[in-house]
Amino acid sequence: MIYCLLAGLNLFAQKQSQDVNHVLTNMKTQEESWNKGDVRGFMEYYWNNDSLKFIGSKGITYGWQKTLDNYIKGYPNKEAMGILTFTILEATLLSETSIYVIGKWELKKEKPSGGHFTLLWKKINSKWVIVADHTS
Repeated sequence: MIYCLLAGLNLFAQKQSQDVNHVLTNMKTQEESWNKGDVRGFMEYYWNNDSLKFIGSKGITYGWQKTLDNYIKGYPNKEAMGILTFTILEATLLSETSIYVIGKWELKKEKPSGGHFTLLWKKINSKWVIVADHTS
């Protein structure tokens, strides 16, 4: 009985590690896309749905297209985008389909900027995507 419980916990820990690592790899790909000036590539990991939520200094934005439009407006070219670096402070599997990530972001450019973020990743149709992003 104890062996079965330990085996089950071990399988959960392995699954947790795989899923969290998958999300962190996605975030590394997002950094690379951003640093190439590829906003659409960066947005590839956001849920392409009207229910996507992006919370920033100006309030909440709903929807993938509106979020993309805001990124393009705020960062119209590679120079404006700078070089993005994420620093992960915490990444926690909440369920088989939800991961919570807290971290810091930094943009290196003529006028550097940075802050913190909280992301809720969900597994939808076998793909991990950001469904809520609170960036400050």
